[in-house]
Amino acid sequence: MRQTAGPVRARQVGEVLGVDISVRGKLEPLRGKLVRLADRGWLRKLPDGRFTTRL
Repeated sequence: MRQTAGPVRARQVGEVLGVDISVRGKLEPLRGKLVRLADRGWLRKLPDGRFTTRL
């Protein structure tokens, strides 16, 4: 997240982490982890579904 210039989608995070993004079943657990981090206050989830670091 800190390496990007702005908010990112779960798909972009998956690409950087090496997750097979062509299979939706592989991307959904990653999205769930990002949502969990947002719920805990580590990330910020924007209304359009993108994630960014907490300000």
